[in-house]
Amino acid sequence: MNPISPTNNNPQQNSFLVNKEDEIDLKVLVFNYLQYWPWILGCAFIGFVGAYLVNKYATPIYRVEATVLVKEDQPTLGSDLFASAGLGQKNSNTDNEIGILKSYSMAEETVKEMNLNVAYFAEGLVKKTQIYGKTPILVSSDWTQPYIVDGLFRLEVIDSENFELKIEEEEFSIFDPKDPFNNSEIIISELPKSVYSFGKPVELDSYQFTVNQISALPGDVIFFQFQDNPSLALEMKGQLSVAPLDKYSSILTLSIETPIRKLGEDYINQLMKTYLYQELNDKNRATENTIRFITQQLTGITDSLQFSENKLQEYRSDNKIFNLSEEGSAIFERLQELESQKSEIELNLKYYRTLQSYINSNQLDELVSPSMIGVTDPLLNALVQNLSELQAEKSRLAANFSDQTPRVKDVNIRLESATKALQENISSAIANTQSTVSDLNGRIRTIENQISTLPETERNLIGIERQFTINENIYIYLLQKKAEAEITLASNLPKNSVLDYAKAGDQVEPKRSMNLLIGLILGLIIPIGFITIKDYLNNKIEDPKELENKLKVPLIGMIGRNSTNDALPVLNNPRSTVTESFRSLRADLSYLSPKQSNLAILFTSSISGEGKTFVSMNMAAVFSLMGKKTILIGLDLRKPRIAEDFNLTNDKGMSTCLSSDTPWQEVVKPSGYDHLDVILSGPIPPNPAELLLQERFGKIINEIKAAYDVVIFDCPPVGLVSEAKELFAFSDINFFVFRQGYSEKSNTVILNNLVEKGGVSKIYGVLNDVHIDKGYGYGYGYGYGYGNNSYGYHEEAPIPWWKRALKLKS
Repeated sequence: MNPISPTNNNPQQNSFLVNKEDEIDLKVLVFNYLQYWPWILGCAFIGFVGAYLVNKYATPIYRVEATVLVKEDQPTLGSDLFASAGLGQKNSNTDNEIGILKSYSMAEETVKEMNLNVAYFAEGLVKKTQIYGKTPILVSSDWTQPYIVDGLFRLEVIDSENFELKIEEEEFSIFDPKDPFNNSEIIISELPKSVYSFGKPVELDSYQFTVNQISALPGDVIFFQFQDNPSLALEMKGQLSVAPLDKYSSILTLSIETPIRKLGEDYINQLMKTYLYQELNDKNRATENTIRFITQQLTGITDSLQFSENKLQEYRSDNKIFNLSEEGSAIFERLQELESQKSEIELNLKYYRTLQSYINSNQLDELVSPSMIGVTDPLLNALVQNLSELQAEKSRLAANFSDQTPRVKDVNIRLESATKALQENISSAIANTQSTVSDLNGRIRTIENQISTLPETERNLIGIERQFTINENIYIYLLQKKAEAEITLASNLPKNSVLDYAKAGDQVEPKRSMNLLIGLILGLIIPIGFITIKDYLNNKIEDPKELENKLKVPLIGMIGRNSTNDALPVLNNPRSTVTESFRSLRADLSYLSPKQSNLAILFTSSISGEGKTFVSMNMAAVFSLMGKKTILIGLDLRKPRIAEDFNLTNDKGMSTCLSSDTPWQEVVKPSGYDHLDVILSGPIPPNPAELLLQERFGKIINEIKAAYDVVIFDCPPVGLVSEAKELFAFSDINFFVFRQGYSEKSNTVILNNLVEKGGVSKIYGVLNDVHIDKGYGYGYGYGYGYGNNSYGYHEEAPIPWWKRALKLKS
């Protein structure tokens, strides 16, 4: 027969279920972190000091800036014609100039001009610092021949004539200017000798260099390293930043961040100089071609002019004739006018054919401006000018961009269209010019027929003067055009201009205030993060508030940590904190079971070690102090503990009664304290579960309850043994004991299942071993008042200052 009474299957048991939502208690969270305040403060201090050291020893970086004004190309007649015809798109020149300024070729040309093949360093406190500008020595070599780069040399000055040279870093590379992108690595661990003289070659295998004395003093130590221009160009190209001043501005800002302000200023200034020089060269190319073309023509016409002048003088001298007759002069003037026109037109025809030859042979860089030769056709001038500009733009872009770049593709399309249009115009101009020359030749032949009527001497004189005048007019004309072209060349200026030369600004790295702030924040975040992760991964019950939220029943009390080895602090140390917590729990029982003279209280837990025996013994003791007749019954037949704590012998007990006919009165043992008796569990039986399920056990319990005012059951863990669940039927009030820092959070499910599925009523949670250093011993509405010593109820450990401050603030 099952001894379980149905009296505990209370239909009102659901009233004990507590539905709570998870919430964050900021005060508890603060307490949780403040208990580690020495570690947090120490880490914050370390972070701050680390940031200070970074600021102190980090290499300062400065921002160097300059500005360049980029002028947009003015539209020409030819470009307007192509734009209106849809031949190419109109692009902003700013993007192209940015690409050119940031190009590798521009950087390489700049570092070549700056002669940066040797880098000098001085020994610093933490690391070596580069020297630029006023170096105490000067290292030179033949940079057109292969030389060693990378590595590092250490030079120590002995006196004004000699120095000691050593290898500091032995990993070198061989740089060949003829094959700049195929360096081979070599290891040089030592030099042929250690002492060398200033101004004399230092020979190293097949390489040599010279060290010249500038201002070095004996004892000075200088480090130097050879560098190749391609590597330097790539490095400086990566450091350079070019951007418009604002979204719609044509002013470009050139900036570089460098630890050496002077180097940054010199590089940007030289870069702008190289950039403007290259642009001016592109702009002057057409004018230089014109001067070269005119010079070639003058070479031929000078000889012809000299020959005809000598012939004219000889003829006049031999024939004693110096001037023409009035009729001859009139005829000569008309002929001279036609010959002059013919000469200019033939010069134009020669220019057209030369231009056509350049286009057919794709020598677009050799184009000559028509206006410089005297060709006044506005369309031809516009077409040639547009083609020259496109070719110059292509040359600049091709040096910095690949042919697959959209801008280069667009220029090629426009260049092809412009070339085709110019070819058609030239063909038409040649045909028209040839027709004009044929007409002039006809008119000249008519005048020549008139000359035949003159005397022979005069006819010959007119012929000679005619040839001389033609050559003289062409010569003067070409000289005039050459002078005009030279004036144009001398007056040409770059289209773009420098607004502000490079100037170093404020220090950008390290950011001192930001680093200090980051160091302080990291010093706080790292320990707080570690604590947070540790708490997140901790599966033990630490926070009473969290335990309360997880339970479906009330958390009725908390038992402080027993700081002594005494298992009965209620009896042996009545003024302790632990004793006061048991008194508070006893007071709460009067509200849980009002108007009930006899009480049967059961204590269990989920696993062994959570302190249920400790709590049950001291709860029995706290009732005995009231004068109530109390008995403590040990029902943990598998792992008894009570006998040891009361200094008793576990020779007989409940297992003795249940396994024989021994009356329970014979197994009752005095505890040694007033009003408190004990029934031990007795010798460990082979079948503890079956013993507790006997009908005799129920009768014994009922008799005990009739004989005593308070009966305390110390039961086995409900999470480990099966019989523990059957014992709830004999109690009036049940307590499920958890231990702070020991019980797992998942153990709350056992208690919740007892209520929701097991039908157990009047069961409450108790948290044992609450640590004062955990920061959770306040403010949960249970009124323990552990921290208040002013009433003199119990002895109290001192409360940390931060808890007192937060408590006063709250």
